[in-house]
Amino acid sequence: MFALPYWFLYLVLLLITKQILMKKLVLLFLFVASVATAQQVDLSYYLPKGVSYNSAIPTPKSVIGHEVGEWHITHDKLVEYMKALAKVSDRITLENRGTTFEGRPLLLLTITHPNNHHKIENIRQRHIDATNNATLDVSNDPIVVYQGFSIHGNESSGSNAALAVAYYLAAAEGVAIDNLLKNTVILFDPSFNPDGLQRFAYWANTNKASNINPDPNDREYHEVWPGGRTNHYWFDMNRDWLPVQLPESRARIASFHKWLPNILTDHHEMGSNSSFFFQPGIPSRTNPLTPQLNQDLTKEIAAYHAKALDKIGSLYYSEESFDDFYYGKGSTFPDVNGSIGILFEQGSSRGHAQETVNGILTFPFTIRNQFTAALSTLEAASKMRVKIKKYQQNFYKKAKRESAKTKAIVFGDEKDAAKTYHLAEILKRHNIKFNEVKSDFTSKGKRYKKGYSYVIPMNQKNSRLVKAMFQKTTKFTDSLFYDISAWTFPLAFNLDYEENISNSRIGKEVTNLEMPKGSVVFKSDYGYLMPWNEYYSPKALNAILDKGIRVKVAMKQFKNGGRAYDYGTIFIPVQNQKLNSRDLFVFLEKVAKKSHLQMYGTSTGLNDGIDLGSNNFRNVTPKKVAVLVGRGFSSYDAGEIWHLFDTRYNMKITKLDTDYASRVDLSKYTTIIANGSTSDKALENKLKTWVRNGGTLIGFRHTTRWLSSRKFMNLEFQSAKSPTAPVSFENKNLQSGAQVIGGAIFNTKLDLSHPINFGYKNNTLPMFRNTTIFVKPNKRSYNNPIQYTNSPLLAGYISKPNLEQLKNTVPFQIQRNGRGRVVAFTDNTNFRAFWYGTNKLLMNAIFFSNSM
Repeated sequence: MFALPYWFLYLVLLLITKQILMKKLVLLFLFVASVATAQQVDLSYYLPKGVSYNSAIPTPKSVIGHEVGEWHITHDKLVEYMKALAKVSDRITLENRGTTFEGRPLLLLTITHPNNHHKIENIRQRHIDATNNATLDVSNDPIVVYQGFSIHGNESSGSNAALAVAYYLAAAEGVAIDNLLKNTVILFDPSFNPDGLQRFAYWANTNKASNINPDPNDREYHEVWPGGRTNHYWFDMNRDWLPVQLPESRARIASFHKWLPNILTDHHEMGSNSSFFFQPGIPSRTNPLTPQLNQDLTKEIAAYHAKALDKIGSLYYSEESFDDFYYGKGSTFPDVNGSIGILFEQGSSRGHAQETVNGILTFPFTIRNQFTAALSTLEAASKMRVKIKKYQQNFYKKAKRESAKTKAIVFGDEKDAAKTYHLAEILKRHNIKFNEVKSDFTSKGKRYKKGYSYVIPMNQKNSRLVKAMFQKTTKFTDSLFYDISAWTFPLAFNLDYEENISNSRIGKEVTNLEMPKGSVVFKSDYGYLMPWNEYYSPKALNAILDKGIRVKVAMKQFKNGGRAYDYGTIFIPVQNQKLNSRDLFVFLEKVAKKSHLQMYGTSTGLNDGIDLGSNNFRNVTPKKVAVLVGRGFSSYDAGEIWHLFDTRYNMKITKLDTDYASRVDLSKYTTIIANGSTSDKALENKLKTWVRNGGTLIGFRHTTRWLSSRKFMNLEFQSAKSPTAPVSFENKNLQSGAQVIGGAIFNTKLDLSHPINFGYKNNTLPMFRNTTIFVKPNKRSYNNPIQYTNSPLLAGYISKPNLEQLKNTVPFQIQRNGRGRVVAFTDNTNFRAFWYGTNKLLMNAIFFSNSM
């Protein structure tokens, strides 16, 4: 056999190696070039072809200094461009509806044909009239579309697309755009979440390289805690459409009810390996209060999105994920208000370009999909205009017919006017009519007093929205939920309420809702008593302690001057204080007014029951509170606590980041709150020493397991057995998902004499739960002051195995550790800022833990 010389084989091998290297270099060059080119797109990349544009309208680049998608838009530049458009375009007017917590403007652009702008208020009023009169001919009226972008700040392709969409609507020329604008009034909200958008833009831009690096491991794609998703206080604002607790939501909801748009779109992002989603969502997970026609119209609109995305070659899907159940989301809230809500979810680049299973996902590409969906929405709205407007008319016609023969709902708390006020405040924000009670009355053992209770007549326009807020649902066609399955507002507020009460109980309509007025009844030279029942009593107590005034808390019930006082009543003696009698009265009067509650002067310490000098009045000392934040801890839960302290109770709270908490002198803090866990042994040991020296450590949700495993306290847990029924590979996630408690409401029984329950009127308390942490009760019954009942489900979904496990377990435990206390709550008592009813549990754990 002929043998080749070695030198020849070496030469062949060398040539092959060079060829492979050259191929790799070419591929690398093409890869880098594709990423670089993707970032160098100009405005024409987004805009429809074959359209001319008015040269008098400024392009985004001419104002903000860069192309759309070249950098992440900061909110200040976004505002600058929207103002520039409004200044030169007769198609646009601009309204500043208020500011965020960080002072950024909440802009709304009204975009329509110039002829419509000349009569815009008449158009709005006629549009509203049509929702009140089903016989009004709407065939020649414009359709109203609300387009909103990036309610999650780090899902920023939406707000960046808003630049190009606004430019197109202002500058495009021709018959098509003229007809669109004549037939449409567009309420254009370029940034639902200005503070989050600004935070994320800063992160993405400061970590951007000149040579875009799409490696998912790069720092650009890994935000630091808490990330840009949330607002200033770390709230997910796409859960606040119904509770309306945040300034951004309040501005948005006011605009919604002012116009009642026919369509509202909500532009989001999802995981980078996903494509593009548009609604409808999973059909079986639609709230039963949403009409089927709503979903049918959503599906018809979806055909326009599909056609537009097909045209640019983008992948997409529909009806396979997300749902329309919880009415607190942007895509679902419109559905219970006669509108059509539409969710868009774009696979996220989370920066400027990122490697995915679908190839390199560039930021401009994500923007183009959002832009395309925004325009396809407007095309669908224009072409389906009459059909959609008539749907809205019929929605309110049917709602009116349904409610014509219904009665009323009463709600209130005879000892807590402020909490009642805050639920009424939400009703007012949603244009729901409510009335005073005609006179005090008692029903089913609950007393409803004027000023402490209100009545909602069900025979009103927004009756379906009232049902959505007050109903208790426990049976469902599906066992999986994208979000919570229950949010019954009177239960969240822990208010007495009753449905189907007689309309004869209805008094005068409330048109000017006012906070309860606080005062001190009788100037005393002996002492003052402050009931602990009112919502803002912790605010008052903190102000009094901060002033250096001595305070005591009653461990038992008593009567003074013929008035009955509950457990937890606060006593402020006049003698031996840093303020004299007159100055103390003046100060307490100021505190009472700011806290919207009553204090009562007393002339004697002799009571029916424990006297004011009794040892059953325990000293309450000033509190200095910290909350652990950072890696390993929930930003949502920590933000809710920060918001509660800062905006409601005027209490300072220190945010201790786990990056440095182990080096902090903890002795200055009386209480530390945790909503997570840490693997930092130095911090763990420091916390243990601090607790043993007298600190109170409060843990929520999954922190309870950490506290027990790390020997801060001793808890016994139980869990439901995993389902054993056969299931296919396709449905395995459905089986496991059905065991999740996504958010439901459960009933507990209270020992009102225990300090954790001070201020509560009823011996039962509805509690929110979204964990499967089941804690066995302590063997000593008095150590179980809050315990789930034997039939605990009030509203929402829970699997049968989990319900069996939950019965008679405890959501709260407190144990001594050295001179300190460790407190465990299995679930969140401060959920999304609207769970007013259990806020006081946290305050009681802070102020009275040493008495437990």
